[in-house]
Amino acid sequence: MVKTPILSKIWISDLLNLFFPNYCQSCGNALVGQEEVICFRCIFHLPKTGFHQHIENPISRLFWGRINIYSASSYLFFSKGGNVQQLIHSMKYKGHQETGVYLGELYGKELAESESFKSSEIIVPVPLHPVKQRIRGYNQAEKIANGLSNTMGIPYQVNNLNKVVNTESQTTKTRYGRWENVKDAFQVNEPEKIEGKHILLVDDVLTTGATIEACASKLLQVPDTRVSVVTLAYAQV
Repeated sequence: MVKTPILSKIWISDLLNLFFPNYCQSCGNALVGQEEVICFRCIFHLPKTGFHQHIENPISRLFWGRINIYSASSYLFFSKGGNVQQLIHSMKYKGHQETGVYLGELYGKELAESESFKSSEIIVPVPLHPVKQRIRGYNQAEKIANGLSNTMGIPYQVNNLNKVVNTESQTTKTRYGRWENVKDAFQVNEPEKIEGKHILLVDDVLTTGATIEACASKLLQVPDTRVSVVTLAYAQV
């Protein structure tokens, strides 16, 4: 029996997985067949918010009276000890950049069908300060933006919105303390590259929205820009 090229590739892939298995970044079980990064069972059980289907949702309301955001959404609900926390931890602290790209691709498929987000023209990830990016080796928000770009079919842009102040960790700060910490931390280097654009601003986890607000305020200073916001997860406070 002569194997077709496609069957040969599948056979080789299955053989490699037998001796060098990949593991689900959510549950830790070995991936099988056509599974990538996250097993099908964990994908099915992802706690999706569905916020992108509703103009008024908890994320958009978070920014009311603070800054003029066009649309806002988060993909997943974040809970302590849950699988989403495991995925975020894997992406940010264990070097699994592919987790951010893959989840971005999943969410991008849904955003591409959303009336609120499909008019986006350019994706901009929330930047890390260069010192923190050197330590981590990559910006997790950029990986999510990469995935969104792959399935939404729009470009993503890095090194224009920059973080110019190496701020303290936001983790233990109050809502006001978070805003004070980041309000002057960002700048746009080449405003002509985003002038007149509908920008999709991307981050990993949304809590109080202080970082997003600080970034969006700089982007909205550029003439004729609109800013929409998406994050991978929403941690209610």
